[in-house]
Amino acid sequence: MDENTEQSLTLENKEVLNVTGVENVDNFNDETVVLITNKGKLTIKGEKLNISKLNVDEGRLIIKGIINSLIYSEHEGKKEKTSLVKKLFK
Repeated sequence: MDENTEQSLTLENKEVLNVTGVENVDNFNDETVVLITNKGKLTIKGEKLNISKLNVDEGRLIIKGIINSLIYSEHEGKKEKTSLVKKLFK
């Protein structure tokens, strides 16, 4: 999936979130779900969250629970990481 692929988020009654453009599920528990999407890292916070449907081939995900926030941030894999040793000896 590339960056030009469409992405959509549909939130129904703060309880069901449909996401497209999903590349990977980075981390999840009942309060936080972290996704890697084609538009960056997406963190979903809430209560009693569970992944009810996941299809990585199609890039689709459905999360159910009480959704309180959706936060986008830069995908860390796209940034060039510099090692601590390189930083120390500049």
